[in-house]
Amino acid sequence: MARLYYRTMPEFRLTQVSDTHLARRHASLTDNFHRVSERIDRHRPDLVVNTGDLAFDGPNSRDDLDFAKALHEALPVPCRYLPGNHDIGDNPTAVGSPPSQPVTDTHRRQFRSVIGEDRWQFEAAGWCFIGLNSLVMNSGLGCEAEQFDWLASELSRASRKPIALFLHKPLFLEAPDDPELPETAIRYVPQPARQRLIEMLDAVDLRLIASGHVHQFRDFTYRRSRHIWAPSAGFVISDARQQRIGLKHVGLVEYRFRPDSVEVRHVRAPGQVDVDLDSLLSEMERRDES
Repeated sequence: MARLYYRTMPEFRLTQVSDTHLARRHASLTDNFHRVSERIDRHRPDLVVNTGDLAFDGPNSRDDLDFAKALHEALPVPCRYLPGNHDIGDNPTAVGSPPSQPVTDTHRRQFRSVIGEDRWQFEAAGWCFIGLNSLVMNSGLGCEAEQFDWLASELSRASRKPIALFLHKPLFLEAPDDPELPETAIRYVPQPARQRLIEMLDAVDLRLIASGHVHQFRDFTYRRSRHIWAPSAGFVISDARQQRIGLKHVGLVEYRFRPDSVEVRHVRAPGQVDVDLDSLLSEMERRDES
């Protein structure tokens, strides 16, 4: 029903939130989500997309996923979701240390049972929207091959429509052939899955790639595709912990799609606070000691 309804709309307004990192034990992150919710309630977009890390620690706490889903279900508009590494675990890379919490089929199934589908497609305002699970890429799991097969089928049916792609991890920093470095490989879609994905997308009219994960807002264009990195809705990461690439503050991204065009607006919801990761970690240490 939603797909048919969206398809007939001449204009489609979508709000992207990302990296909410929700958990009952972190009131400051919940407060930031409530400020985002209030803005969504005032502006009433047609759809909200959370591009991953809904939960603070989904692999080790199903309750974090349950809590995140309940808060999203309370929003006054429909939502779609994509998993992040804090929801289902991280994907391995060719360089650097293996992830401390690797992605598994078990955690992916848990995400799907609590949150919903981990990939999707729909059409609206003359556009084709595709959401991918970027955490299974390069994992060797059976669902990775299934997703690539599914994507090939969806792209073949796109009928030359402009495509907006949503996923948790950005494709790359500057260009598809950026070298993978040990300290930053986990930040982007890993090789060789990245190259396979880009080759598939080269055959279609890819206009927009919207991601999260880095906790920084960035807006740049590579060839014909505009890349939007959504900031975290929950917290920021200090320069001492992470290189500054874009804008480091909490917020969200609002889109207005019309046939053959898209407007992008990076906003900060009134009342959102730049909670710092270091303060969260200190809070967790004090809680563990008490």
